[in-house]
Amino acid sequence: MRAVLQRVTRASVTVEGRVVGAIDRPGLLALVAATHDDGPEDVERMARKIAELRILPDEASVSDLGAPVLLVSQFTLYGDTRKGRRPGWSHAAPGPVAEPLVAAVAEDLRSRGIDVATGVFGAQMQVELVNDGPFTILVDT
Repeated sequence: MRAVLQRVTRASVTVEGRVVGAIDRPGLLALVAATHDDGPEDVERMARKIAELRILPDEASVSDLGAPVLLVSQFTLYGDTRKGRRPGWSHAAPGPVAEPLVAAVAEDLRSRGIDVATGVFGAQMQVELVNDGPFTILVDT
């Protein structure tokens, strides 16, 4: 699995003109993608990283502060741009594989007591955020 974590003061995701997920206080926006061979160990490792990385102010984690997470699926994190002008998507897991894995990351975070909002898997989404810092980090399991 792969994620881009952005420290935010607020963030939301809109689908067809309707806000479907939002966090209104400081936390993380997690853009998450799965690849073909990801499984339960990757889900647990990704959820643990999102929850425990000390990337919030004063070297705190989401778990330390009870901060919220907006989790949005984003297969484009596995785009391959090494050749040509069009990204290749062959490293991204197909929807039937990726959707349950991304949902499992959200559930794992919730089981840790974290407030998690989400986007809609496979939908055309508009993501708004106020990046705090700015602070953005890549996580790969």
